[in-house]
Amino acid sequence: MAVTDKIYVKNHRRISSQLDASIPRGAFHGATLDILFSGEGLAKLDDATRDRALAFAEDFLDCDCQDNPHCGHPERKFMSYLMELRAQGFNPDTIVDVMTDDYMLYAYPGDIRSFLDDSIRTLEAIEELANVDGHPEAAEEARERKHELSG
Repeated sequence: MAVTDKIYVKNHRRISSQLDASIPRGAFHGATLDILFSGEGLAKLDDATRDRALAFAEDFLDCDCQDNPHCGHPERKFMSYLMELRAQGFNPDTIVDVMTDDYMLYAYPGDIRSFLDDSIRTLEAIEELANVDGHPEAAEEARERKHELSG
């Protein structure tokens, strides 16, 4: 299961009430993305919630794909965001606090920790394969990214 399946909208019941519509708890579920992408319901939200929803849409839903927001780019951008927060030295608990402050999203710190650990293991495999295949630049890039995520 992808980490984006474990990212939730904070105060989702209150937001559903403001929208007069039921939305899934998951931030990356199709109906949630449709509401954010269409923007029709955003006018019904209180100012603080609207600002964070707009920030989320601007930061993660801004690709030109025909299938946007269901093209996979929002999820990939969000995973990059999580890795960038870790590279800045934030631990999983703090990453959850930052994403809540930035976008009114939350996750369990253990899910973030598992995602980061899986990312490190993937980078280790990329590094080894790049070394075996004679691509020292790719191996070095993977090694550097791994060290950023390892802290």
